[in-house]
Amino acid sequence: MALPALGLDSWSLLDIFLFQLLLLLLPPSMTVVGDGQGPIPRVKYHAAFISEVSCLSTDSSSLTPSHHLSTGDGRRALSLFHQKGLQDFDTLLLSGDEGTLYVGVREAILALDIQDPGVPRLKNMIPWPASDRKKSECAFKKKSNETQCFNFIRVLVSFNATHLYACGTFAFSPACTFIELQDSNLLPISEDKVVEGKGQSPFDPAHKHTAVLADGTLYSGTMNNFLGSEPILLRTLGSQPVLKTDIFLQWLQSDASFVASIPSTQVVYFFFEETASEFEFFEKLHTSRVARICKNDMGGEKLLQKKWTTFLKAQLLCAQPGQLPFNVIRHAVLLADNSSNDPHVYAVFTSQWQVVGTRSSAVCAFSLKDIQRVFEGKYKELNKETSRWTTYGFSDISPRPGSCSEGPSSDKALTFMKDHFLMDEPVVGTPLLVKSGVEYTRLVVETAQGVHGHSHLVMYLGTSTGSLHKAVVSGDNSAYLVEEIQLFPAPEPVRNLQLAPTQGAVFAGFSGGIWRIPRANCSVYESCVDCVLARDPHCAWDPESRICRLLPTPIPKSWKQDMQQGNPGWACASGPMGRSRLPQSRPQIIKEVLAVPNSILELPCPHLSALASYHWSHGTATIPDASSAVYRGSLLLLLRDGAWGLYQCWATENDFSYPVVSYWVDSQDQPLALDPELAGIPRERVEAPLTRVGGGAALAAQRSYWPHFLTVTVLLALVLSGALIILLASPLGALRARGKVQGCGTLNSREKAPLSREQCLQPPKECRTSAGDVDIDNNLQGTEVA
Repeated sequence: MALPALGLDSWSLLDIFLFQLLLLLLPPSMTVVGDGQGPIPRVKYHAAFISEVSCLSTDSSSLTPSHHLSTGDGRRALSLFHQKGLQDFDTLLLSGDEGTLYVGVREAILALDIQDPGVPRLKNMIPWPASDRKKSECAFKKKSNETQCFNFIRVLVSFNATHLYACGTFAFSPACTFIELQDSNLLPISEDKVVEGKGQSPFDPAHKHTAVLADGTLYSGTMNNFLGSEPILLRTLGSQPVLKTDIFLQWLQSDASFVASIPSTQVVYFFFEETASEFEFFEKLHTSRVARICKNDMGGEKLLQKKWTTFLKAQLLCAQPGQLPFNVIRHAVLLADNSSNDPHVYAVFTSQWQVVGTRSSAVCAFSLKDIQRVFEGKYKELNKETSRWTTYGFSDISPRPGSCSEGPSSDKALTFMKDHFLMDEPVVGTPLLVKSGVEYTRLVVETAQGVHGHSHLVMYLGTSTGSLHKAVVSGDNSAYLVEEIQLFPAPEPVRNLQLAPTQGAVFAGFSGGIWRIPRANCSVYESCVDCVLARDPHCAWDPESRICRLLPTPIPKSWKQDMQQGNPGWACASGPMGRSRLPQSRPQIIKEVLAVPNSILELPCPHLSALASYHWSHGTATIPDASSAVYRGSLLLLLRDGAWGLYQCWATENDFSYPVVSYWVDSQDQPLALDPELAGIPRERVEAPLTRVGGGAALAAQRSYWPHFLTVTVLLALVLSGALIILLASPLGALRARGKVQGCGTLNSREKAPLSREQCLQPPKECRTSAGDVDIDNNLQGTEVA
């Protein structure tokens, strides 16, 4: 702490002393650029939303919607559809023209009009509740009639242009039905058209499942029994025979949990997680799998009748070098990019292990070519004598077992397939994003073309606490987070995501409704610097209108964007640049603050980016010093002589520095002369929070530091009181010691008390202890003297 200059009065010294005590109470202010747990979102929003509440009716003509804006960050306004009486918006299906979003909720199916950019509008709704008899049976089997014994929609696919196909849990009695469409509206369901849905929908709404329709045939993966101990891969609908996995051959472990199904040209891939049977450890090791079946599989004639004859599975490995693998898959999607000859599957993983009490998540990319190569490689074989899995090698059977060859397979090939369904080599993925403290539950991906014609991979990730992360993959296959949007005030997982490219939005389903989230909100970046630093492929700076705008088609060549480096130094070097206009030290606007001496002044600095580091400057001097401190990004000033002038908060990001805000602090008593270098810059008079430390009244302020000052005062009073007690205790101690020396002190317990006062009134030298007064046990026999 710097010593005060000579000549200051006692009140000035007290001001500085109290300010320094205040600084000691405040926690140190640090700008965290990276937390060591993976990339952090550059900006965070708590969503403000416009919602629509309409009357619960199946007749769209009787809907009376009302709109309102909720509290939150208005810079990222979202649209929310919710309706009283509806919950569990779990299943989403986008129509072919992307004008209608079909939603499966608890005991109902909705059709939402999403063509307008505002709140999704309810076109119509059809109820599909479980029957009273099924609900009674469900409750009789010890299931909850408040949370479980309902019809939760789990399968919703487009069968053709006129019909949808839907399946639900139906109070632990799965059922399916066709739903007729008329002008994208849903027609009511007839009870006589409802059929059993065992193997297509799970019994328990908590069990994971997957289903995909390919070439008029439904491929599903779910639990096939009430107890949830019999996983199954099933093919139904279409003209081909119904096929399923063989439970007795244990192709699937009893705890298999399906998360995604992706059709390809000749095969269908299923992504799931199960206990690993090929590894022996002290605890159950979970592993992620990809299974493959051929679309032209017709089942066996003698062996494997009505069973898959092409079922194969392999391990999915998502791990960083030298680290524990992310062995629990949560979701997977295929990026349908016609421009790429090697499509990729993008999957979200978590780990069964916790590091420092928190779970981690990862997003890995798997090449379809790598998956195909693994399924054409060596097999694993179970040695029944040692119960160990070993590498089998290649089969000499032609055609290769498990291949999608035409015609029925031989009995030798089917016998081989019964025991050799596990591939030896794992499918190794490329980690794109690894982050601790977050559990990703769902994802959707797309490609966005930038200003310079390059395509950029964009991922939208839903978390278990109700946040949506927008991630962009850079050229070195590492992702950075553009933004984080907190969708719900209370933690709740994002249950489903649906991307609507033509609508420019992502739809998120949760327990209470449907969110419509624009893919980008470029208007939140108010300058060229902010727009370029964001590195959002959907946004670019328009130098003519001086606005960060959504990229149109075609893209103007004059717009500014730097996706590789995010450096505004050259991207904003010509034309209007907002805060980035050279020279960088010259502010665009100055906020004037008039203050009184002997006050504590707070100068806030808005943190536009969590990736930037921030510092303050006072002219050419570096701060903080003895009369200033940085607290939560704001600058606290003790306004004394020499504390007036220009203060600037600087942000440094991607090796680029720019002033975020500039203040001209002036005295009300003796205003300073204007700095000639700052002439011509617009000024804005603002009021900043002030707290008077010395004499005089404090200015009215929005936030005061009087609580801190009172705390300092109380502590100071306690310190002074303690010092006073010590000073008073010292003379009393001296008097007590002096009294002990003059008296006889304490008598030994073995001696009798003196009979008279004269026995104690002896000269001091006679009261001293000598060597002769000590017995053989070194105990004092005479009078002890302090």
